[in-house]
Amino acid sequence: MDAPMTRTGVYPGTFDPITLGHMDIIRRGTKLVDRLVIGVTTNPSKSPMFTVEERMDMVRREIAPLGGDIAVVSFDSLLMDFAEREGASLIVRGLRAVADFEYEYQMAGMNQQLNDRIETVFLMADVSLQPIASRLVKEIAMYGGDVRKFVTPVVAQDVAARVAKLGRRG
Repeated sequence: MDAPMTRTGVYPGTFDPITLGHMDIIRRGTKLVDRLVIGVTTNPSKSPMFTVEERMDMVRREIAPLGGDIAVVSFDSLLMDFAEREGASLIVRGLRAVADFEYEYQMAGMNQQLNDRIETVFLMADVSLQPIASRLVKEIAMYGGDVRKFVTPVVAQDVAARVAKLGRRG
């Protein structure tokens, strides 16, 4: 008898920094697949606060308590090429608002044109976590605001240390 196939999903993002919203999608995404690959990338249109290596370390540290088959891998390529290399049959994307949906819907359509063997699945963020965005967390921190409602305590310390190093605005 053949061994059952492992269903692999990819959850891509910049995770700069990883937020409670990301963690919610990761926790829920692990229920959909046997193996979840968190793909950490750099989006050229975003200015990262942390290096790819620092973000990967941060994600690994945050997901450690979850257990399960979760890998953290960096990539700098088309998402569908990365997903293919990882043996994924599923892309997991989180949605916060209508604006996210419009962008993600367009991306899913383009990705399907590139590789129709890999499906995109959208997970709605928990209502309490919908406003959280890494970009806003960084902005709040740079202006001296408290980000502890949006990230874990250890990530809040990472962000505060980086802001101190960069020099706070405002």
